[in-house]
Amino acid sequence: MGLWLVNVAASLLLILPATLYAARHALAWRPFWWQGSAGLFLDLLLLDFLIYWWHRANHRVAFLWRFHEVHHLDRFLDSTTALRFHAGEVLLSAAARAAVILVLAFPLVSILAFETLVLIATIFHHSNLRLPPALERGLARVVITPALHCVHHHALKRDTDSNYGTVLSIWDPLFSSRNSCPRTLEMEIGVEQQAEAALPALFLRPFRARA
Repeated sequence: MGLWLVNVAASLLLILPATLYAARHALAWRPFWWQGSAGLFLDLLLLDFLIYWWHRANHRVAFLWRFHEVHHLDRFLDSTTALRFHAGEVLLSAAARAAVILVLAFPLVSILAFETLVLIATIFHHSNLRLPPALERGLARVVITPALHCVHHHALKRDTDSNYGTVLSIWDPLFSSRNSCPRTLEMEIGVEQQAEAALPALFLRPFRARA
């Protein structure tokens, strides 16, 4: 919750103004058919596609992983994990989002709709819900479910580096990052060979030298 409170302050002071600036100064190139309801649908689809690759980059690029690791160090996966991000990651994500808004001319309404959708999706798939098997299988064909995302938080690197989707579950199969390993009660959550840390240490962790 301490990490989340810092991010709320950062959002109000820095991220929201940067997002508004980017939306107001975006390149005006969009064709007429990329407007209205159809445009919103395409925007949400494209934004989910882009956040899939951004999430994947946070695991593959060492500098980005330094910040994203703080999210994965949580040893108890539940809905609060959806709010547990280092402020550095939040600011880097905001800078990337602002650049995307400028270049691809996303209107502010699309960004707000997508961020609302992402918040709901992340709280849902980080939860420790045990859905009925038939419902779980049905939902997993379309969206990221708790069972799918739990594997992503398994303290085993080959599992951590998989299942990168945020809202839709189509991107992982499409780009060969889907992991069908079943969720079990014995599955250890966290980062392989790394321990949880107190709040001050979590803030400093990305800036410390690594062996």
